[in-house]
Order: sequence, then C-alpha cells, then structure tokens
Amino acid sequence: MLIYLLSIFLSAFLLFQIQPMIARFLLPWFGGTPAVWSTVLLFFQVLLTGGYGYAYGLMGRVRADRQGRLHLILLGGSLVSLMILGLIWPSPITPSADWKPTNVDWPVARIFALLAMAVGLPYFTLATNSPLMQAWFSRARPGQSPYWLYALSNIGSLLALVTYPFLIEPWLTLREQGWVWSAGYTLFVILTSLGAWRSRRDRAVIAPVPRPTDSTPRPAASLQILWVSLSAIASTLLLAVTSQMTQEVAAIPFLWVLPLAVYLLSFVLTFSGERWYHRPAFSLWLAGASLGLGWIILNPLAALLWQLALYTLFLWVACMVAHGELYRLRPAPAHLTRFYLMTSIGGALGGLWVNLIAPYIFSGYWELYIGWALITLALAGLTFIRPTELRLRWRFGHDVAVGALAVVITLFAGFTLLALSGGDLARGRNFYGVVRVRLDSAHNTYAMIHGVTLHGAQFIAPDQRAQPIGYHWPGSAVGLALRHHPRYGQGMRVGILGLGVGVLAAYGQPGDHYRFYEINPLVVEWAEGRDGYFSFLTDSPADIRVALGDARLVLEQELAAGQPQNFDVLALDAFSSDSIPVHLLTREAFEVYLAHLAPEGVIAAHISNRHVDLRPVLRQVAETFNLQAAALYIPASETTLATSDSLWVLLTRDPTFLSQPAIAAPAQSLDDVPSLRLWTDDYSNLFQVLK
Repeated sequence: MLIYLLSIFLSAFLLFQIQPMIARFLLPWFGGTPAVWSTVLLFFQVLLTGGYGYAYGLMGRVRADRQGRLHLILLGGSLVSLMILGLIWPSPITPSADWKPTNVDWPVARIFALLAMAVGLPYFTLATNSPLMQAWFSRARPGQSPYWLYALSNIGSLLALVTYPFLIEPWLTLREQGWVWSAGYTLFVILTSLGAWRSRRDRAVIAPVPRPTDSTPRPAASLQILWVSLSAIASTLLLAVTSQMTQEVAAIPFLWVLPLAVYLLSFVLTFSGERWYHRPAFSLWLAGASLGLGWIILNPLAALLWQLALYTLFLWVACMVAHGELYRLRPAPAHLTRFYLMTSIGGALGGLWVNLIAPYIFSGYWELYIGWALITLALAGLTFIRPTELRLRWRFGHDVAVGALAVVITLFAGFTLLALSGGDLARGRNFYGVVRVRLDSAHNTYAMIHGVTLHGAQFIAPDQRAQPIGYHWPGSAVGLALRHHPRYGQGMRVGILGLGVGVLAAYGQPGDHYRFYEINPLVVEWAEGRDGYFSFLTDSPADIRVALGDARLVLEQELAAGQPQNFDVLALDAFSSDSIPVHLLTREAFEVYLAHLAPEGVIAAHISNRHVDLRPVLRQVAETFNLQAAALYIPASETTLATSDSLWVLLTRDPTFLSQPAIAAPAQSLDDVPSLRLWTDDYSNLFQVLK
C-alpha cells in the first residue's frame, strides 16, 4: 500500500516539476515568447496520452505475471538514458549550448525535438505510473475505489507547481535543478520497480485479468466522446487563459504555473468525491466568473492584479465544471485505464487545437472565446443528459437559466470576435503572436499593434512619412542619444533589438549602418513595406540590414563567427511590450552586448512599461560592468503630434556622454533606485520589480 502511495505521489510531483523547469531552460532559445510554454505543454500532453495508452495496453493485453517484468525494462532503460545524458550535458535534462537553434524556422518542431531528446523517455515513464499503479491497486484490492489515488496524484502535481517558482527557481540554478530532479527520478525508479516486482508476486494481481461483465459493460461510444470533449474544453481554456496572462505580462514560471495549478486543483477537488462539485452552485459561479471575464475583455488595460484574479477565477470555475461533470460520468474501476486514456486524449486534442490548428485558421487569439462558449454549452447539454440534483420545480428554472447563460455567452463571444476583427487593415498570426495594422485617424497614422501594445506608427501624409514618432521622436531619450553621439552623421553603426515598424531608421544618414534584430517574420514583412503601410526602412539613406532570429542568439552567433558589430549605439527596444523577454536583461546578455559595443558606445534600453519597473535591474547591470547610467523620462510633446511618454535608460563606458547638456537636463540618477540581486540566465525575479 505504501509503495503505491509514494510512487504515485512522487511520479506526479516529478511530472509537473519538470514542465516549468525545462520550459524555463528553453525559453531564451526561442525568443522568450509565451508560445514556448504552450508548446511545452502540448508536448507533455501528447506524451501523457502515450503513457496512458501504454498503461491501458499493458493492463488489457499483457498477462498479469508479465506486466511487472515489461515495466521494469522501461524503468531501467529510462534510467540508463538519464545517466548517459548526465555525462555529456551540464545536467541529465539540460542540453548543452551547442544544441541551441541556429534559426527560427519551425519552432514547434525544434522544441519537440529538444524535449524528446532531453526528457522524452523519463517523462513517458512517469506518465504511465498513475494509471498503472491505480490499476494494480484496484486488482489487488477489488473492494476499494482507486479514484482517490488520482486525487493524490494531482496533489503531488499541484505541490510541484506551487513549490517551483517560490522554492526551487529562486534558490537553485538550472543546472542544479536538473541534478536534483534526476536524483528524485532515480528514487522514483527504485520505488516503482519494487511495486512492479510486487505485482508479479501478488496473487490478486497474478490472477487472470478480469473481463468486464454484465455489471460493468463497456462504456458507450457517446459516453467516451463526452469524456474526450470535457477534457478537451478544459485543456483549451487552460492554454487560452495562460496565453492571455503571459502575452501582456511576462513569460515567467509563476504565470505559467498559476493557471496550471488552478487546473490541477480542480482535478484534486472533483476526483476526491462528488461533495466538492454541486452543479447548481457552480452554475451560479460560472455566471459570476463570466461577468468578470467579460469585464476584463472590455477593459484590457485594467490593473495587473485584477487581470490575474479574474482570469484565474474564471479558469478555476470552468475547470471545476468540466472536471466535475467528467467525474460524474466516470465508469466502473474495470474501465479505469480506458477512462484515463480518453481524458488524456482530450487534453492532448485541446493542446493540438490551440498550438497547431488555431494559429493557422484564426488571425487572432480566439480560442478563449470559443472555449468560453463551449463550457457553457456543455453544461447546458449535460443538464438534459444527467438531471440536476434539485427538486423538479427548482430543476426546471435552473436548467432554463443555464441554457440562457449558454446562449448569452455564445452571442457575446461571437460579437466580441467580430468587434475585435473589425477596424484592422491587416492582421497576421504565427508562433510569436498576433500582429495587426490599424488606422489611427486621430493622428493620421498607420500603427502596428501586438496584443494591446503599440509597436510603432508612421504618418500617412507623404511630407510627414520620414518623421520619427511615438516612443522614438527626436525629443525622446533614444533620439537624443543618436543625435548627440559624437559619430552622428559620420558613418555611425547602430544596432536595434526589436524592429517594430523600423522608426529608428529615420535617424539614418548616408554612410550609416543600421542593423535590426527581429524574431517575428510577420513584423519584418510589414516593416519592409508589405501592403505599403510602413516605409522607414526603405526610405532611410542609411545602409539597413535586418537579422531574423532571437536577437541574443544572433548576436552570440556573430561573436562566434568573429564578427563583432562595433555599435556606436545599441538600442534595446524589446521591453515596451508588457511581456518582458527576461533573457535579454541578464548578465550573460549584457556580456554579449558589450562585446558588440564600440569603446565609446551607448546602450539605450527602452523600459516604458505598465506593470514592471526595470530600473533596478539596469542599475545592477551598470554596477556589475562599471558603466555610467542614467534614466531619462521624457513626456509626450505638447507641440509635436503622435508622440508618447517614454522611459529609457542610457548606459555607457564614456562618462562625458551623459554630461552633455541636452542629455544631462532630463537625466535622473539610478542611485536612489532599490538595489537587487543581479539577474542571470539561472536567476531572475520579476516579483521584485512589479509596480
């Protein structure tokens, strides 16, 4: 008994500890985009389905006395693979630097390949454990329900998610995390091997596999479709809410694990017994949570805490409904492995839908609205399939109200999608997000928008097309840095991380060299003149080059090839979006930037942001590398159209640069900014800089 409990708990803990850990490791390799987490989740959902399929086949098609023997082979093979990788990599699950991708083509396939090599076999083995142990437990103790073990499994998963951002990530480097996890996996193999060996000797297990009898008929196909559908809806909402939360805040483990923890909590509660899910109560909860979600959708610039709270509440309620109804439809223990296989297939289908299908058929993030409508429609449909636990006179009113809720939410979601799609001149979606081009009639400009963040604009009038505007107008800090650099107009070399519409190319002079680094091919296409909206790059007299790929990886590759760029100004313009690419702010990142910087060069970091204050991070960078630093907050001009408030930090080795009157006047020292621990590739803490 104890072996079953420990093995199930530990395997679940390791299953969900590895997810944020390996995603955190791969994030810088693919541009720090939130889609990395969705892709990692999809990989693990697919592998989880494979593990459940293995357990289903092993229990249903292999003689009981051979099941343990075959499983011991799988356990041993996974442990051997882990030991081999530990000899050639920094840790058994963290690939060495030479595995970094060299381009941005097919990111989903590349992430899948890396994950398969690093953790594929161990994760698959862990995925088999919960249904397998529950099945062996059920056969060894026919009179006891095994479903409470599923709740125990989810408690282990939930504990793993809660501890990672608060206990593991802040205190251990990624390499140390890899070794600690591998030690835990070794312990799991020992425990599970004992369980598999016992299964060969337990008479109850060695007895012939019980066939379903008349009392436990095979579940109907319609019932199995319901299992898959409910699980797929919950999975869709998990990924959709996670995307909403991370694309405008930051792709960090906390905002990954919060939705996933809520998702698992719903499993823990609903599979612990029917007392936790009461349909009438959660019908009211769903209506209230839907009101909150609708408010957030209509107020996308609401405070961060309100966004997190209302998105999280909605996800929890929706998952409680999906998983509560799923538990009510559970089969007899004889069909346990089939039930888990169908639910895992549903989870994988939800992941495939969000990651591989939706980006190619939708031009926006529409999955949340579709999932929202589906969960209300599913609840309405299930009120007619399985009667609500109310007296008849109350049941009718409840069921009508649930049906009305489904109709209202479906109509609201549909009209919202139409409203969001309207007004766009152009729209595109890929792995890196949704990019839109809109007409700003108030300023007579074309604007490029990613999520709710403006990524640059250009006047439509021909005589104004060359005028830099927005965060980059001549009075902004970056405008001052470019125009007051000693080499301005004398063949400057300028690097820009983040292309947007290419506004900074407007400062280019004949003989200058401007090199933009951009990871999103859609952004490059429109900035280079697709459909005729933007022309900064083509109109500039400077020599303009665009390097496609994650800026840091491309800069590292240039150094490795012996091609330092010797930039006079290096503009880090990748932080104005509320989703912060943390890997561009670490010590290792600035080592790369400084290697590309001319001796008198200037780094200009754009840190205008609604949710975080990055000045403490840059203060620590300046102290670490002995740089002169100043923050320049420049309000929008009252006389120049289409300008924006902006906050930049200038860093340089040359103390005389910051003393120029035009720069010194608006400059503010960073000495009064709180000091914090230097961010590295192994350590960062966004909580320290939340506003």
